[in-house]
Amino acid sequence: MTMNKKIYTIGFTKKSLAEFIKSLQKAKVTLVVDIRLNNTSQLAGYSKGRDLAFLLKEGFGIGYCHEVNLAPTQEILKRFKSDGDWERYTEDFMALLKSREVIELGKELMSKGTICLLCTESTAHKCHRRLISEYWAEKLDGIEVSHL
Repeated sequence: MTMNKKIYTIGFTKKSLAEFIKSLQKAKVTLVVDIRLNNTSQLAGYSKGRDLAFLLKEGFGIGYCHEVNLAPTQEILKRFKSDGDWERYTEDFMALLKSREVIELGKELMSKGTICLLCTESTAHKCHRRLISEYWAEKLDGIEVSHL
């Protein structure tokens, strides 16, 4: 199936609210897909789930959804925080994605417009948003990935 779609990814850490919103606007994002396991932490600042959903919709006409099926499990996160083994994290997370059959979810989300996967990490280098977007790009023809 050829989709001819672009997937964006963004992390909120080390970005001001203005930088965050301007990046989404410049990319013409219509739906932010929050892929954090926990989006309610006080440390989330402006990206706290309900607040961000309100801000994006009311202030900028951008949709928001929280997709925990695209988040790592608490066990995978805890192990990575403990050992820092990115290769093992990648293997564990990719096995989780395959078991959750997230290809259909990707198609559904992309049918809603221009999506941006949201996570915490400031760069996509060692972040599960990169793994998800690359997985979809590999499995669905015509997907291009851009990290904001």
